[in-house]
Amino acid sequence: MKTDKEFMTAVVKDKPETGLTITKKKIPKDLAPDEVLVKVHHTSVCGTDYHIYIYDDWAKKRLKLPFTAGHEFSGEIVKLGSDVSRVNLGDIISAETHIICGECEFCKSGNGHICENTKIIGVDTDGCFAEYVKIPAANCFINSKDANPLHLSIQEPLGNAVHTMNHFDVEGKDVVIVGCGPIGLLAVNVTKAYNAKKIIAIEVNEYRLNLAKELGADVIINPKKEDVIKRVLEETNGKGPDVIGEFSGNKTAIEQAFHYIKRGGAISLLGIPDKDIDLDLANDVVFKGIHIYGVVGRRIYDTWHEVKRLIDEDVLELDKIITHTMPLKDIDEAMKIMKSGNSGKIVLIPGE
Repeated sequence: MKTDKEFMTAVVKDKPETGLTITKKKIPKDLAPDEVLVKVHHTSVCGTDYHIYIYDDWAKKRLKLPFTAGHEFSGEIVKLGSDVSRVNLGDIISAETHIICGECEFCKSGNGHICENTKIIGVDTDGCFAEYVKIPAANCFINSKDANPLHLSIQEPLGNAVHTMNHFDVEGKDVVIVGCGPIGLLAVNVTKAYNAKKIIAIEVNEYRLNLAKELGADVIINPKKEDVIKRVLEETNGKGPDVIGEFSGNKTAIEQAFHYIKRGGAISLLGIPDKDIDLDLANDVVFKGIHIYGVVGRRIYDTWHEVKRLIDEDVLELDKIITHTMPLKDIDEAMKIMKSGNSGKIVLIPGE
């Protein structure tokens, strides 16, 4: 390892209350045979990180304190475990954040994204809001060395958007994106790259709604100002959209989507609702003959190769989606911006 440093700056969740703590931790050098040490170049903020920050009900039930937060990042491999052969020193990598077992029936059938023993970096293990992070070599995805390092740090959430929007064919189709948080914004841009006929974006935050327009949405709808069902049907010749990508997790928005979806249409669900969803299963699902897909993370590594293709071919507008960059030490400011909703992706830079 090319450093004489013993300690690094890290952002940890160590108290059962709102906030994160900036502290010094020992650089992890005790690698297991299958692990690597990565020098973090860039790390981005996720909605999950905000849940951890405010220590909401989900966090109280899920987390075991203390741990280093953060899971979206890119960086350089600086140390290898004794058995590592799939990656090399100096590789520029991003991380698949789901640590899977490789042994359950889902892993063995190529469906590791729904592994029943999944652990998540920065939730179940120490994460990347730090100068260095230790992860399994199996979780490393090697990037093109000439790719924009800022873009590489958001591949994990971009993978969520790609997984959601390429499960069903959207080329030449009417598509609705419900919820334009950072992943929904990525989905708008991905759907544009996939040559949808019309993209309709639905969002209550005007900042993000306008950003969705910049990223390729043909129609933007604010549910606080318009009748969503009426407007969507007007924009789709009274038939409804062919495909819906659901990113909001909002009870009302999800229930409305099932009302306006086209007969034979398809809906991919990524957003996580915190309330029970009421559906007219007979009329809005069965008799319409619709297709429903639940999205968990990214298909490992099929989705990652598609993300890499999109980045390498420069068909996305990721500089517009990354609205803020700041030093890692400004984590509190980043969380205030997240709370406001007036942002796309926020990228943090360790060591500044």
